[in-house]
Amino acid sequence: MKISTKGRYALRLILDIAEYSQNGNVTLKDVAKRQNISIKYLEQIVSPLCKAGYLRSQRGAQGGYKMTRPANEYIVGDILRVTEGSLAPIDCLEDKINQCPRAASCPTVKFWNGLYDAVNDYVDSITIADLISENKANRDGIYYI
Repeated sequence: MKISTKGRYALRLILDIAEYSQNGNVTLKDVAKRQNISIKYLEQIVSPLCKAGYLRSQRGAQGGYKMTRPANEYIVGDILRVTEGSLAPIDCLEDKINQCPRAASCPTVKFWNGLYDAVNDYVDSITIADLISENKANRDGIYYI
């Protein structure tokens, strides 16, 4: 499994909006400048995030984007699934029930399920608030051991 730029940039977009939305809505133009991502690409990323209810858009002079709830309620895994789809390492694990005709006798299915569970457990244990906190600590020169 490899996370595409769409997933990586979605996290950067949400983090940027979380950090700068205290002053009102955040424009894609401003995010594009700060994150060095094209506006066209951000437009492709913001659409599914709005449809999934993570962001709210507003048109007009004071328009832009804002998060719909606090950063501690945004799970990294959920955002990645919106932008990437399934995080399954192999095709046969994409559905809730493994449809592979060899599933019952496959010697590697347990390994792949374990990897899938480990990835999901990890991405679902981190919130946008966690990433903001970690980034702030790194910027401030504070390191926790």
